[in-house]
Amino acid sequence: MNQRFRITRTMQDNLPEQAITLEECKQYFASQPDFTYSQVFTVKGPESIMTIEGDFFMWRLEDSEIPFRLYGGDLYVALSAEEIVPKMLEIATDLRADVVEG
Repeated sequence: MNQRFRITRTMQDNLPEQAITLEECKQYFASQPDFTYSQVFTVKGPESIMTIEGDFFMWRLEDSEIPFRLYGGDLYVALSAEEIVPKMLEIATDLRADVVEG
C-alpha cells in the first residue's frame, strides 16, 4: 500500500488564504512541464475499471501518470515511486505549503 501525502497550508497562520484553489493550481501546473489537468482519473485493474471524478493534475513520469488531486483546498498524492518525493516537495515549496502524511 502506498503512503498518501497532503500538500496543505492549514498549518500556516500567516497566510490570508489557506486553501489551495483550483484557479491557483491550474495556473501553476500550466507552467510545469509534464503536467496535464483532468476532471477524471481512471484506475484499471485486472478485472475492472474505476473512474473517479475530481480535479486531477496528472504528472507524466516515464510510462505512467501520477495524480495530484485537489480536494478540499489541499493537494493529495500517493507515493508509488521514489521520484515523486522531490516533485511533491518542489510543488509544496512553490505553493508556499507544507507536506503532511495522510
